[in-house]
Amino acid sequence: MKKNYKKYVFKIIEILEKDYKGIKCALDFSNPFELLIATILSAQCTEKRVNNVTGRLFEKYRNIKDYANANILELENYIKSVGFYRNKAKNIIKSAQLVMNKYNGIIPQTMEELLEFPGVARKTANVVLSIAFGKSEGIVVDTHVIRISNLLKLTEYNDPVRIEKDLIRVVPKGYWISFSFLIQTLGRSICKARNPNHSICPLNKLCPSFYKII
Repeated sequence: MKKNYKKYVFKIIEILEKDYKGIKCALDFSNPFELLIATILSAQCTEKRVNNVTGRLFEKYRNIKDYANANILELENYIKSVGFYRNKAKNIIKSAQLVMNKYNGIIPQTMEELLEFPGVARKTANVVLSIAFGKSEGIVVDTHVIRISNLLKLTEYNDPVRIEKDLIRVVPKGYWISFSFLIQTLGRSICKARNPNHSICPLNKLCPSFYKII
């Protein structure tokens, strides 16, 4: 355990920025609602597969009204390969209807409002707020952030909400958006769940978990 977590976290960010600075969201989208859809689809699915699906999906459904009026069976067929497609299709249609009926076709820009949407938890809301609108209301906690935050001893929890609270305490607010991108990129490229490459990890001199394997 580190005595000065803020200094420790800043060093982590400093190291990762050398390799990954400028990294952006891995999901393809052209407007806030498409980002919301892509993030809903990304639950329990890789960004690569989601992008393969949304390439066709965004050509078929051009605007929020199209999704609000979509035939659910047709929409399910477009997103079938992402898993949990029935719930995801239902949530997408209901979200579009909510935007049309309550928000006059405009995606809201607060955490409280986004959490009203079906299938939207803090992770999805944080993605939309930070990427689409540049707002830092929290830190995106996905599977990479859960795993690596535990390896780095920044948290002892597996619950995303509790992990986010731990990270908010030690990550400078100016880095709330970029911190997740940096950790996610490390998780996809080097610190993989099944086959982590510890020897080339840029954080191996800092990571407490590294010293358990050498």
